[in-house]
Amino acid sequence: MSNQSQESKRGLQLDRVVLLGRTFEEYRRYFLLESDNLVGKKVLDVAGGVSSFCAEANNLGIKVTAFDPIYSLSREKIRERSDPDLESVYRSIGLVPTYRWGFYKNPEYMRALRERACATFFSDFKSHPQRYVAGDLPRLPFADREFDLALVSYLLFAYQDRFDYEFHRDSILEVMRVTQGEARIYPTVTFEAQRSEYISMLQSDPTLQAFEFTEIETDFEFLVNSNSFLKVTRA
Repeated sequence: MSNQSQESKRGLQLDRVVLLGRTFEEYRRYFLLESDNLVGKKVLDVAGGVSSFCAEANNLGIKVTAFDPIYSLSREKIRERSDPDLESVYRSIGLVPTYRWGFYKNPEYMRALRERACATFFSDFKSHPQRYVAGDLPRLPFADREFDLALVSYLLFAYQDRFDYEFHRDSILEVMRVTQGEARIYPTVTFEAQRSEYISMLQSDPTLQAFEFTEIETDFEFLVNSNSFLKVTRA
């Protein structure tokens, strides 16, 4: 674990995993997704939270299932968490130096995107509850190689201080168990905008020798240095 003190931290200070709605367009840019190539494919969105990716993707013919512990809660209970999380991040994110505002322009625009994503999520969560599966990593309630692609955004690596190396390793093993294709994990940096120290540990871990880990550059950067995802494939 990082020894960086609280006093020296420059990034967003989060006391738990926050629920922020992210859009299909953000996912597309995080993971270099090509929508046309995914039509008819089964995709797992790990730690989907209140993002609209699942709803928007299914509308395009992509068979997305979202997975998150919050899906065991009612819409009202989820909103009781997501609304304060967005308000807290909105009030503080413009004050920290670890973000670039090219895509989002300013905190107000970012907040509007998040609110729109949340509204789409809540509507879809009500009308298509079967798309949203509750549970906690590092266990997934899915069959072996059930999905063509798995996506993990803003959980692994970003929350390095909250989840230890064993959690990361076991989560990746489980994600790859249910995925016949590849997994993509975004971003590869912590909220301090520093490359996660777990990546090199994963690459040299003998229990993961059946997999290849490749960092893929993207053209998207909000959190500083977040312009890459980690691709995991079978060796």
